[in-house]
Amino acid sequence: MESLSACFIALSVLTQNILLSEAAHLKIGVPENYDGIFPWYLTKLLDLPLTYSDLTVSGDDEGIFGVESGFLYALKPLDREKQPSYSLQVSFTKSMHTQSFTVEVCVIDKNDNVPVFLEESMRGSVQLGLLKGIPFMQVEALDRDDRNTAHADLRFSLLDQIPRIPASHMFSIDSITGEVSLTEDGASTLDPEMCGRYKLSVMVQDMAGKANAFFSTGTVLVEVTGNAWASPDPVRLQENLPGPYPIPISQVKWSGSPVEYSLEGEFPEMLFTINREGIIYLNAPLDRETQDQFHIDIVVERPDGREIAKPVELRVMVGDANDNRPTFPQMQYHTVVKELATKGTEILTVQAADNDDPKTDNVRIFYRLVGQMPETPRNLFRVDRDSGVITVQADSMEGTAPQYTLTITAEDAKGLNSSCTVIVKVLDENNNPPIFSHHEYGPFHLAEDSSVGTTVTVVSAWDADEWGGDSWQVDYRLESGNEEEVFTLVTDRQTNEAALILDKVLDFERENEYILVLSAQNPVALVRGRYGPASTATVTIFIDDINEGPVLSQSHYEVTVREGEEPGRVIATIRGYDPDSHPIRYSLRGDTKKYFSIGKYSGELKTVQALDREENSTYTMEVVAEDGRNSSLSASTLVTVHILDVNDNSPVLVGDYSWKYLCTPRWEDQALVLASRDSDGPQHGGRLNFSLRSDTTVRRNWKLTPINDTHTNLSLNVPYLPPEVYIVPFTISDSSSPPRSTFINLPVTVCPCNVRGNCRTAPKQLQGMPTIQSTVGILFGTLGFIGIILIVIFVRLSYQNSTPPNKGCQERVPLKVSL
Repeated sequence: MESLSACFIALSVLTQNILLSEAAHLKIGVPENYDGIFPWYLTKLLDLPLTYSDLTVSGDDEGIFGVESGFLYALKPLDREKQPSYSLQVSFTKSMHTQSFTVEVCVIDKNDNVPVFLEESMRGSVQLGLLKGIPFMQVEALDRDDRNTAHADLRFSLLDQIPRIPASHMFSIDSITGEVSLTEDGASTLDPEMCGRYKLSVMVQDMAGKANAFFSTGTVLVEVTGNAWASPDPVRLQENLPGPYPIPISQVKWSGSPVEYSLEGEFPEMLFTINREGIIYLNAPLDRETQDQFHIDIVVERPDGREIAKPVELRVMVGDANDNRPTFPQMQYHTVVKELATKGTEILTVQAADNDDPKTDNVRIFYRLVGQMPETPRNLFRVDRDSGVITVQADSMEGTAPQYTLTITAEDAKGLNSSCTVIVKVLDENNNPPIFSHHEYGPFHLAEDSSVGTTVTVVSAWDADEWGGDSWQVDYRLESGNEEEVFTLVTDRQTNEAALILDKVLDFERENEYILVLSAQNPVALVRGRYGPASTATVTIFIDDINEGPVLSQSHYEVTVREGEEPGRVIATIRGYDPDSHPIRYSLRGDTKKYFSIGKYSGELKTVQALDREENSTYTMEVVAEDGRNSSLSASTLVTVHILDVNDNSPVLVGDYSWKYLCTPRWEDQALVLASRDSDGPQHGGRLNFSLRSDTTVRRNWKLTPINDTHTNLSLNVPYLPPEVYIVPFTISDSSSPPRSTFINLPVTVCPCNVRGNCRTAPKQLQGMPTIQSTVGILFGTLGFIGIILIVIFVRLSYQNSTPPNKGCQERVPLKVSL
C-alpha cells in the first residue's frame, strides 16, 4: 500500500506535463534521473474501456515500462542523453477483439552534464597589424544537455593571460561565439619580438553563465606571427605609356585568413584596380600635367566586409614626357622705350611656361626675335636667348618710327614652340625747347574803356617734339610788365597758341603804356638743351585816353534826421571825383515834394522844411553827379533818409461807445472793450496805460483791466449801480518819458437786462440832449409850415386861372409859378 501511495503521489506530480493529442494517441513528459520509489507510476491510461482484458505494453526493448490496473509505470530511471524519447504500444482485448493505442514518452532534460571544450589544448595564431575586435580564432565547447534549454546555453570568458606584456589585457573573447580577438592595447602594442607566444586560460559555463552553472576550463596557445601586410614600394610610371593595358604595377598580400582587397583614393574610376591575389593594375595612360602623383589606399577586408587591418598606401609617381609646347601667358604685350634710350636698355621681359616636369630639361626654353614691323632700320632690338629680356640694340632711337611690333618665339629642346607679339611705343622726350615765331609783338593800342576780356593779340611758339605730346605742349607765362595782373594768357592746347587777354579795367591816368615780357616753356622738364632768348618775346601796348564820367564814393547813403528839426541843416555830403579832373555838378532826382536840396558843386544835402515822421517815416531819392564838361557822363547813388520819431502826439480813444451798455446788477465777465491809438512810433507810443481819476467814488464803482498794449476792459467794480448814464473819467498815457496823456470823460449806460442780456428800459438823457417830446414837437411844427406853403400856392393858382392872360404874358406864367 505504501508503494502504491507513493506511485500515486509521483503520478500527481507528473500530470502537469501530460499532453493529450488526438484520439488513440497519448504523449507524456517524464523527467530523467528519477531517484524515488519504483515502480514509478507515470500516468493513467484514460483511453482504456471500462471492461478489457490482456493489457500489455510493447516497444521497450530494455523492459523499462509496464502496465497494471490501467496505469503506465517505469521500473528504473530514464536518461535523456541515452534516449530522449520512447514510442510505446499499449494493447488490450475487448469483446474478443484486440485493440491498441500509442503512448509517446518524452524524457525531460535535467542539467546533469558539464560543458567541455572540444579540444583539450587549443592553438591559434594572430597576425601583426590585425585591428581590434577582428577574430583570429574560435574556441568551441559541447554540453550534452538539451540545446533548446538553458542547460546547454554556453558562455565563454577569458580568465588569464600569460605573460602580461606589453599589456595585461591583450586579448578578448566573445562570450557567445567564443571568437578570440585583440583588444585596443593588443592591436596597438602587439610585438612578436617582445613576446611571440601567449597562454590564455579560458572558461565555458552553461545556464548562460548564471551562479548555479556547471563550468570547465581550457588553455589556448596563441602564436604571434609577422605579416607581409605593408605599404609597397613607390612606383614611378612614365606618362602616355603605349600599353597594352592593363599593366601590373605592384602587389600586396595579407598573411592569414582569406581576404578581399579594394582601392581608394583620388583618381578616375577604374584607372587602378586590384584582383584577389593583391595585384594592382594600371588600366589607362597617365598624364603628368593633369596629375603628377597618386596616393592609393589599399583596403583589406574579411569576406563579410569587415576591415581587418589599417589600409596601406601605394604611391604612384608619373614621369614626364616632353609633350607640351611652351606658351606665353598672353598673346600680346605693350611696352614703351624713350627715344633717348641708349644701347642695352631693357624695355621688357617675356616669359613662357612649359607644363612639363620642371625638374627635367623638358622645360628649358629658348627665345628668338623672328620679326620686326616696320622692318627698317634693322637691328633696333634684341631678345636674350635664355632670359627673354628685350633690350635696345641700336645706339639711339631718335628719328625712328613712333611704334614697332616685334614677334618673339619660345621653343623647348624638342622643338615645340609658340609665339607672341610685343608692341613697343617709342616715347618722345622733351629734348627741344619751344621757339617764338616773333621776337617782338606790337605796338598795340587799347582804348582806356576797353572791356575786360578783350583779346590784345595771339602769340605762338613752335616745338620740334612729337605733336600733341607733353613735350610739345607749351606753357606761356608773363614774366614782367604785368605786376598788377592787368593782362592774362589763355592757351589753346590744340594749336599751342596763347591769347593775350585784358583782365582788368584800364586807367589811362594811372598807366598809359605796358611792355610785357613773355616766356614759353614745356610742362615737362627739358632733358637736353636749355631755354634761351628764342623762348621769350616782348609785347608793347599803348593805352588811348577816353573822357570818363564821375565816380561816387558810395553806391548808397543811409541818413537819419529827427522829425521837427529846423530846415537848412546839412544831413549828408555826397562825395565823388572825376578821373579826368573835370568839375562835378550834383542834382536830386525823385524828391517830388521838394523836402530836400543839394549843393550844386558841394554835394551837401539839406532839409528844406521840417519833417513829420507820422506823415512819412522814410524818404528815398537819387543823387546824380554829372561831368561838368559833358553832361552825358554821369553817375548816381541812392540816398535813404530815415525820420527819427519824437513824442509829439498824445494817445486818443478810438471808437463809438454811445450804443454800448453795462447790465445792473453786474454780470460776470461783462465789460466794455476800450481801444486807443498813438501816432508816435513804438518807442513813445508802444504801450498805452489807462487809469481812472483819483476819485473815491469813481474807483469804487468802476474797474479798468488791461488786455494788451492798446486795449483795456471797463467793467463795474460793484455788484449794483442804479440804471443811469454815468460819466466815467479816466486818463490815457503813452510810454515815453515824460509821458503825454489825454483825459477822457466817457458816457457809460447802465441798465437792467433781460435773460438774454438786452437792456430793458431806456436810460435817462444827459442834460442838453434832445428828448422824445421835443422831437415830436419839432416834427409837427415842420409839417404845419409845409402845409401853409402848399395852401398859398394852390390859392394863387386858382386866382390866375379865373383871368386868362394874353399871349404876350403866357411865357411869364411858368416863371411866376416857379417862384
